[in-house]
Amino acid sequence: MTNRAEKFSTSTARIHRLPPGAVNRIAAGEVIERPAAVVKELVENALDAGAIRIDIEIEHGGKTRLVVTDDGCGMGEEDMLLAIERHATSKLAPGADGEYDLMNIATMGFRGEALPSIGAVARLTITTRQAGGDEARELKVEGGVLSGPAPAAFGGHGTRIEVRDLFYATPARLKFLKSDQAETTAIGETVRRLAMARHDVAFTLVSMGRKLLNLAGETPDEEGRLKRLAAIMGKEFGENAVPIFAEREDAKVTGFAGLPTFNRGLPDKQFLFVNGRPVRDKLIVGAVRGAYADFLARDRHPAVALFLEIPSALVDVNVHPAKTEVRFRNAGEVRGLLVSALRHALAEAGHRASTTTSAYALGKMTPQSGAGVTPLRSHYRPAAAPNPYVRDAYPPVDGLNDRQKSFEDVAAPSARAEASSPDAQPQTESPLGAARAQLHETYIVAQTADGLVIVDQHAAHERLVYERMKSGLSGGTVASQGLLLPEIVDLTSDQADRLEKRFEEFAALGLVMERFGDDAVMVRETPAMLGEVDVKGLVQSLLDDLSSIGESLALKERLEEVCSSMACHGSIRSGRRMTGEEMNALLRQMEATPHSGQCNHGRPTYVELKLADIERLFGRR
Repeated sequence: MTNRAEKFSTSTARIHRLPPGAVNRIAAGEVIERPAAVVKELVENALDAGAIRIDIEIEHGGKTRLVVTDDGCGMGEEDMLLAIERHATSKLAPGADGEYDLMNIATMGFRGEALPSIGAVARLTITTRQAGGDEARELKVEGGVLSGPAPAAFGGHGTRIEVRDLFYATPARLKFLKSDQAETTAIGETVRRLAMARHDVAFTLVSMGRKLLNLAGETPDEEGRLKRLAAIMGKEFGENAVPIFAEREDAKVTGFAGLPTFNRGLPDKQFLFVNGRPVRDKLIVGAVRGAYADFLARDRHPAVALFLEIPSALVDVNVHPAKTEVRFRNAGEVRGLLVSALRHALAEAGHRASTTTSAYALGKMTPQSGAGVTPLRSHYRPAAAPNPYVRDAYPPVDGLNDRQKSFEDVAAPSARAEASSPDAQPQTESPLGAARAQLHETYIVAQTADGLVIVDQHAAHERLVYERMKSGLSGGTVASQGLLLPEIVDLTSDQADRLEKRFEEFAALGLVMERFGDDAVMVRETPAMLGEVDVKGLVQSLLDDLSSIGESLALKERLEEVCSSMACHGSIRSGRRMTGEEMNALLRQMEATPHSGQCNHGRPTYVELKLADIERLFGRR
């Protein structure tokens, strides 16, 4: 039987050149995978042409029709004809040696593949007019077949590109497109990313006659950038973002990052732009996770928009035809720059918490008519009667203090007020005010100059303890206190083995343990800053953390994770009564401690309500 090699050796030539039409359709599969890719390529061309306004119109998710119009420099007739040829571009020029430097690219596009790829699989119409030109010209390409150029009507200058019946020349590709709504959403996401990269350019997006996006050009400064980001990422991001700025050698990073308390369940609001180009890179995911590790639980994600400027020779944008991926010559240095920039910005934010927490609280406090509740009628007026609870309205009654003593034990156990100390009033000028009461032995109510603050005592103290432990750790070791009687904690042998491997690390945190038999450990010292602590509960909590952390993290990261757990377990617990002095001391420490606006898990430590908002709740404004 003839084997496979003999069969092919006796056949005719197996390698042959593909016709240009087939080549273009194959190339189009790499560049033009869906309507959003068409929009991306055309908008990038418009930006390279110097456009300051770009209008996009689509029908049926861009499948049947999409139009991109810009007010850029336009093209002449010769340029139009070259633009539809593969690998013809105005964005690369040879150097003195005649070579093209693909590592020094300063434009959005450079491959010269977009227009010929679109023309190979769709009905493409290009209408353009140069600034100062006499007349506009129109060129059509349908399935790779050219017609024109011919005179056309086009007001002003710039370029209008219309794409109809996408993939009509390759029907198999149509089967892989998603629903009209899904393709429209993808186009919207693409346009928003490009609009974030160029906040000085106006963008509109219209789908089936309905305007989905209408962004005016902003001033080319950081204020204008924040306005554009807020318009796309949400008004709340604009209110809860801190500015980013850091430089290292030739690289610079700017942008904005959301406060830790302004977090999300998905990492879908994390954007990275490299030299003005929106990219998707795992680098930003790792950098953001590292920068926010102290502030957020693992299942919560912040919102950030980072703009990296780096010499083009240090980054390769020619990784994929879609140009959404890049490679850095030194990814470690870039990641370090992003992490340090984010951490510095978060440190500058101090104890600031997101405004969304107070807005949420006010929303929940808005008076509503519920089942079994009859709202007061607008004409109802209660009879005038003395109100003993309004001090300023009525003079004190003789003997009232004596009568009140008999009611001292009747006060609700979950709410109490401390007598104000002589110096409490001036403390209302402090950012977090002066403590006035403790509710449910969990929340501290403080009065500020223009409102009130409600503090979660456990969450706040947890952050304070954690920051002190980190500070002590960076300075060498954390102070410990010896137990009068060492405490024995019973464990399984596996758990004891796991802890024994970390005894030295725990000792650096002030927790001194030693093995006690096969299935127990003896705790001799605990961190001094924790005071009295449930030793068994603390050890068990550390074991749980070690199980979830794993062995892959660096020593410092492991220690910080352990610090976080110890701080949580050793902080003031809910249900503990605090004196007025203790409450005020906690408030003053929060004001002096960075990141005290959120606990180690990203929850807010306090909610601030302005007096004006409270007055609106009661109809006083």
